[in-house]
Amino acid sequence: MAQMKNEFLAGIESRTAQVGIVGMGYVGLPLALEFAAADFTVVGFDIDPEKVESLNQGESYIRHIPAEALRQAFVETRRAEATADFSRIAECAAIVICVPTPLTHHRDPDLSYVENTARSIAPHLRKGQLVTLESTTYPGTTEDVLAPLLEAGSGLRAGRDFFVAYSPEREDPNNKNFSTRTIPKVVGGLDPDSLAAARALYDCVICQTVPVSSCRAAEATKLMENIFRCINIALVNELKIVFTEMDIDIWEVVRAASTKPFGFMPFYPGPGLGGHCIPIDPFYLTWKAREYGIPTKFIELAGEINTSMPEYVINRVMLALNQHGKALKGSRVLLVGLAYKKNVDDQRESPSYVLWKKLARQGAEVDFYDPFCPEVYPSREHSDLAGIRSRTWEQALAGDYDLALVATAHDHVDYEALIEAMPLIVDTRNACRQAANVVQA
Repeated sequence: MAQMKNEFLAGIESRTAQVGIVGMGYVGLPLALEFAAADFTVVGFDIDPEKVESLNQGESYIRHIPAEALRQAFVETRRAEATADFSRIAECAAIVICVPTPLTHHRDPDLSYVENTARSIAPHLRKGQLVTLESTTYPGTTEDVLAPLLEAGSGLRAGRDFFVAYSPEREDPNNKNFSTRTIPKVVGGLDPDSLAAARALYDCVICQTVPVSSCRAAEATKLMENIFRCINIALVNELKIVFTEMDIDIWEVVRAASTKPFGFMPFYPGPGLGGHCIPIDPFYLTWKAREYGIPTKFIELAGEINTSMPEYVINRVMLALNQHGKALKGSRVLLVGLAYKKNVDDQRESPSYVLWKKLARQGAEVDFYDPFCPEVYPSREHSDLAGIRSRTWEQALAGDYDLALVATAHDHVDYEALIEAMPLIVDTRNACRQAANVVQA
């Protein structure tokens, strides 16, 4: 193992080691670009042939990743190449797995993407390779699920014939202050040699690696980060409901509290949780904790509060319409914002979908406008909405709607024009100024 480690480290240092990244999405694609920029040869694996074709032509399908960066990596320098051929795993010294880890309909962990990826990789594994998992998951996944599948399919032994590590992704799409390269990276190895191999790999493209004692510790780190956010968002959501009844503006209170230079960190309310992390990750730990007979009351309560927020918003919509002599049934509603957060095109787990379906079940006619999401992308949860296209801005303003529901506060929306055009606005994001026709929710 020592000789294999030295050979691996030499390949990383000389940039002759080829890097394979499985999953060309919001996590894998930025990482592939970083390795290509650091003079590595990169093979991006994806089962979606349209993504493979787009990448090899230098075309971007993720808004905040510019096509210029893809053209440079995949076309001009040819440092990167995309493929659906998993036999090419054998060419790579390091394989980084960046695939989704959603929940089932029963809110249990769905590791099918990780498991299927492991089965696709295993037949092509060879001695001396490093396999790193970045997908968020419960403690024990790398050691108890990934490594055994790789061993079973390859006939090799993890920690003896190949290296295994876990390093959680910390992507924040379209964050202007931090990028893949500038966010420190936690790394845990199955054994000391695996940790050394993984650190050497990530040290080439990340500003700082943070080693921990095990894969389990690294897996727990990511869960703790997102559970922290989930609980604090739940707290401010609950305070929003309380303060609204007291005729107190939660946004004003958060701004004022944020002036304290210590002991306070601002979190902001919303219509529910979105994205691939915060709505999902806490339930990975609650599921695993049940194995040990330990209740996770804080986490479950936070989940209940955050999950209830869309219903609270719909009640505010109904109240606002009632006060203007309208019923929700039969009303025309413009949903402003489909993405889960502002200034991105990421629709994963967006609370806008929940709002949309709740409005429709109450008999409302719903359209949406989102400058970054031209249409509803296919998904398992909302296949019935796939393909529905966004209104244009001109159509939105001239649509004769009874109410606009602001679910995502994109900066590119002219909220002054929206206030002028709409008879009534329910604003869940504090995007609109105070006006007679604006109701906070």
